[in-house]
Amino acid sequence: MSKLGLIAGGGGLPLEIARACQAVGRPLFVIRLRGFADAAMADFPGVDSGLAELGRTLKALKKEACETVCLAGYVDRPDFAALKPDLRGMAVIPGAIAAARHGDDALLRFLMGEFEREGFVVEGADQIVSGLTIGLGPVGRVAAGEEARVDIDTAIRAARALGALDIGQAAVSARGLVLAVEAAEGTAALLARCVDLPAALRGTAEAPVGVLAKAAKPIQDRRVDLPVIGVETVIAASKAGLAGIVGEAGGLLIIDREAVIKLADELGLFIVGLPPAEAVPAAS
Repeated sequence: MSKLGLIAGGGGLPLEIARACQAVGRPLFVIRLRGFADAAMADFPGVDSGLAELGRTLKALKKEACETVCLAGYVDRPDFAALKPDLRGMAVIPGAIAAARHGDDALLRFLMGEFEREGFVVEGADQIVSGLTIGLGPVGRVAAGEEARVDIDTAIRAARALGALDIGQAAVSARGLVLAVEAAEGTAALLARCVDLPAALRGTAEAPVGVLAKAAKPIQDRRVDLPVIGVETVIAASKAGLAGIVGEAGGLLIIDREAVIKLADELGLFIVGLPPAEAVPAAS
């Protein structure tokens, strides 16, 4: 079993990956990105490294005989002028800046290419953790009613359109209207904005209406930055008065699946996996 070098950003996904490796006995070494990695990642063998300390990161991974790497967790787009690179980092920053001008996905592809040029195989989170992606159909006991069909369709189409423009991965629809779309602020802030909308536009905890849809960008490399939901997403969606969450089967990661399903069932919130975009007929 190859040793994994986990490049850990923020959020719960790196922890899920680390625990999965631990459970099956897969050797693991963690690069904890300063300012982003969760404190719990210190429980696993690894080192702290800055975003621009590529030389330190590569040296540590090679010393530990890691064969593969996984980039997981959120990292805010950096202020390149404020970074403190090591020598290897200085060499790649011009290319990173040039890639970033073409969008976040171009930047991620550039970074993955640097690891591949050093001989590492890049793995996706869903390749490491079995059952991490949503399947086709409902998750949990709550099903989407017929009244939700229009919002599901509207929200997922909006999310896919955003992704095609490399803007974001999520959109919210209620009563057939797109209420909010995700850009650089992330899903939590998107849902928080929905809470502040007029009551006439959105649902409530007592009478939920509307859907959060998340979709991978069609141009992205699916080994990194697939959309994610977790317990916090379910809580925020409920606070926003939404009836459910949808994503593309095989293209949405669910962190802490059992807890997510339990909470969604308790709140009466549906979670549904939809056919991938290529399997959906175009609107007439």
